Amino acid sequence: MIKLLQIPTQSNTISPVLVLGSAGMILLAAGLIMFIIFHQRRVMRYQQRIQLMESEHQKMLLRASIKLQEEERSRLAADLHDDAGPLLATARLYLNENLVNMDKATQMQSIFNAKNIIDETITLIRNISHSLMPPTLKNFGLESAVNDFFQKISNSGALNASSRFHNYKVRLKPEKELILFRTLQELVNNVLKHSNSSFIHLTQQDAINTLIIRLHHDGKGLTQEEFLRFTKEKDGLGLKNIQSRLRVIHSDILYEEDASQSLFKVTIEVPREEGEV
Repeated sequence: MIKLLQIPTQSNTISPVLVLGSAGMILLAAGLIMFIIFHQRRVMRYQQRIQLMESEHQKMLLRASIKLQEEERSRLAADLHDDAGPLLATARLYLNENLVNMDKATQMQSIFNAKNIIDETITLIRNISHSLMPPTLKNFGLESAVNDFFQKISNSGALNASSRFHNYKVRLKPEKELILFRTLQELVNNVLKHSNSSFIHLTQQDAINTLIIRLHHDGKGLTQEEFLRFTKEKDGLGLKNIQSRLRVIHSDILYEEDASQSLFKVTIEVPREEGEV
């Protein structure tokens, strides 16, 4: 009797190893998805914190800029009130209604006195207007204004001050030149007040679509880390004003110590716009 060979048929049962492997893959995929989701949420929270910090920083700069403008307005108002006001009041006394009742010699003397006072007032107002927009800057540009400013410092004997511009043929826009000039004045005033330097030197050069101004001095200076730290403190208004001014013209500033450790330098990079290149 011939025995028929029985061919084993594939079992319908699923191997436990396969089940465990599939479950493990599903759990691994689920874990990976959860990790990606939580990671993205962490990134989003981090970005939101960065945006909030940037927003607060911008608000701080805006407050500093507004405070600076208010201080300048207050100074101008005080100058006009304290100086121009009394002068004009005195001139009015010489030109009062009793003038017609005076003899001719007294009239002429009163008119002469009033004229001198009015001339003095005009000179005062002119000086105040020059502090708002220096005539050298307005008429001849940043190079002439900076050179004139440094020449006056050097002539005062406070320290040796010099400046040198290289090929500054195409001027920045007037409002940018004014902001940059005020920033340089603030930087130099800080050097004069705090650094105990014996000299200060400014150079200008052009890079691709960028105006670079560098200030060197041999006194006590700041590093970039110190500058950024001071701008976040309540007493760092002057540095905040520098930072807020430069932000208006989208410019960067870098404080650093020279490699020789004997000089400090401040570098300002001002991007040129269309029409300035």
